[in-house]
Amino acid sequence: MIEDVIIIGSGPAAHTAGIYLGRAKRNPLMFEGFMAGGIAAGGQLTTTDSIENFPGFANGISGGDLMEQMREQSLNNSARILTETVSSVDLSKKPFTLTLESGESAEAKSIIVATGATAKVLDIPGSKEFWQKGISACAVCDGALPIFRNKVIAVVGGGDTAMEEAEFLSKFASEVVLIHRRDKFRASHVLQERIKSNPKIKIMWNSIPVELKGSKFLESAVLQDTVNGEQKSLEVSGLFYAIGHKPNTDFLGGQLKLNEQGFIITEPGSTKTNVEGVFAAGDVQNPHRRQAVIAAGSGCLAALECEEWLSLNSERAW
Repeated sequence: MIEDVIIIGSGPAAHTAGIYLGRAKRNPLMFEGFMAGGIAAGGQLTTTDSIENFPGFANGISGGDLMEQMREQSLNNSARILTETVSSVDLSKKPFTLTLESGESAEAKSIIVATGATAKVLDIPGSKEFWQKGISACAVCDGALPIFRNKVIAVVGGGDTAMEEAEFLSKFASEVVLIHRRDKFRASHVLQERIKSNPKIKIMWNSIPVELKGSKFLESAVLQDTVNGEQKSLEVSGLFYAIGHKPNTDFLGGQLKLNEQGFIITEPGSTKTNVEGVFAAGDVQNPHRRQAVIAAGSGCLAALECEEWLSLNSERAW
C-alpha cells in the first residue's frame, strides 16, 4: 500500500500536521520513533516539567502531558501512529521508500519531516542527574520558573544564543554568570556590547564546567580554567546550556539541502524542500526561535502545503 503521506517525528510540528491531514481525510501515517535521537516520543518537550507559555493552558502544563494530549488528538483525527524509527529514506524516485530500524519498509507519495533538533549538552557528572532540576537548554521555556527567580544562574556558551539567553535570564535572576571556554565571544558585536553593559551579567572567560553538584536540585558547578587547569566551585541554582542544537537529519543521507549546521533548507515562507513532495516542519528546519508554538504553526503549514500538493498530483501514476 502506498501512503498518501508519511510524517516522520513526534513533536508539536508532527502532531499538528497529523491533525490537519487527518481532518483532510488523508489518513496520515506517523512514525514517532523509539528513542530516536536519544529522546522519547514527543520530542524535546517531554524533558520539560512545566510549560507556561503555550496558548490554551492558563495554569501551565507539563511537556509530557502536552505531548500526550497532542498525540491523542492526532489519533482522534484519523492519524495512525507507529512507535518505530525511520533509519533511512530513498527520495530518488516516487513513491518514496522509507526503511525502518526493524528492517521493514513503507512507501509514500509525500513525506513531512518533523524530526526536531536535540540540544547539545556537556557529558559531565551531574548533567543528566540534574536535568530539569536546575539544568535546562531553553531560557525562554524555563527561565521564568520560580526555582530560578532571584537566584544565581549560569549560562554556558559564547555565541548569539548564549548572549540572548543570558540577557533574558537577567530579568529574573539575581545574577547571571556567562561561562565561556575562550577569551573572546563569537557572538555579534551588538549582542556582546549589550551583555557587557548589563550590570547583572558576569563573564567568566576561559572556563568550562566539569562537574555539577547538588542534592535534590542543582546547587553548584565546578569550573575549570582552560588555561592553567585550576578548578573552583561556583554556587548556582540553575545552569542553561547554549552550545547549539543538532538537527536530527542523519537518516536523510544528504538527499535534502541542509545548511552548515545540518538544518533542512526550505523555500522562504514555506515548508517545501528541494525535493518535490517532501516538506520539513519544526525545529529540524528552524535553527532559531525553538518554541513549541512556532513548531506547531510550521506543522500546520506543512500539512496545508502537502494537502495542496497531493490534490494537484491526484492523477499521477504512482
